[in-house]
Amino acid sequence: MAAVEVEGLRKQYGELTAVDGLSFTIEEGEVFALVGPNGAGKTTTVEILEGHRHRSGGEVRVLGFDPEHGGRDFRERIGIVLQDAGFDEDFTVAELVGLYRGLYPRSLDADAVIDQVGLADKRDARVKTLSGGQRRRLDLALGLVGDPDLLFLDEPTTGFDPSARRRAWELVDGLKALGKTILLTTHYMDEAEHLADRVGVVVRGRLVALGTPAELGAGQHEAVVSFRLPAGVDVADLPPLDGRPVAQGLEWELTTAHPTAALHTLTGWALERGVDVPALSVRRPSLEDVYLALVGDQTAAEGIDEPVRSAP
Repeated sequence: MAAVEVEGLRKQYGELTAVDGLSFTIEEGEVFALVGPNGAGKTTTVEILEGHRHRSGGEVRVLGFDPEHGGRDFRERIGIVLQDAGFDEDFTVAELVGLYRGLYPRSLDADAVIDQVGLADKRDARVKTLSGGQRRRLDLALGLVGDPDLLFLDEPTTGFDPSARRRAWELVDGLKALGKTILLTTHYMDEAEHLADRVGVVVRGRLVALGTPAELGAGQHEAVVSFRLPAGVDVADLPPLDGRPVAQGLEWELTTAHPTAALHTLTGWALERGVDVPALSVRRPSLEDVYLALVGDQTAAEGIDEPVRSAP
């Protein structure tokens, strides 16, 4: 059963079309990532699904409700983690999580949620003393404590160090295991690739690709064969390959639609000469590679000089 159904969604601001006919569904228990450049319409779309913004056209159903008119029954079943939430700075972490918990008829234990997001050692700390990453964890706690059926995560790991990001990923994996439905927006393509069952790519308000990370990658036929040259060998000594290897630091990379043939040629050549080809590997396109190609293709088709690249 679909937790979210979107058909022909549009949002106009005067002459500006922020969302231009989006259509997609999110199944119950699915982690769905919505990605795209800044200004692509992701946040507007999410705010419409949350019931915080009116749509100009199209049909939307979230947990069986029209979010514009869902009221309290709808809001009790969703959790929201905004990009930037405002807190009362004088509350402690425990006080604020406890306050939010009291707003929901069905809720989780406040201490358990604080532990789950990695703030146990900050339980009695006041919000004004928290770092940026700790505030994002508090955002997560406030979104979770109402035990939502559907959780909206808008750039949830912005400001996290690598260790904290991994813990947040483990938290999302755990929520998925509990059957929660999650709509994620992120600029980190590795995050979307790790967490999402399916990914929708939005450019200038339109959905330009939709599928699992593997399905999106399968649409890119080229792979990268990388290797180091054997001692005493120049790149000109290599056998004819499908393309020209390009130096990347100490390694050489060959982008090819026929990686198996390239490997066969290189290994056969090396065996004939009794040498090794160090660090020989094949890399298929990552979700970030696919994303950049999609965004670049779309912006080029619309006469935009440079694609907007994902966050580092």
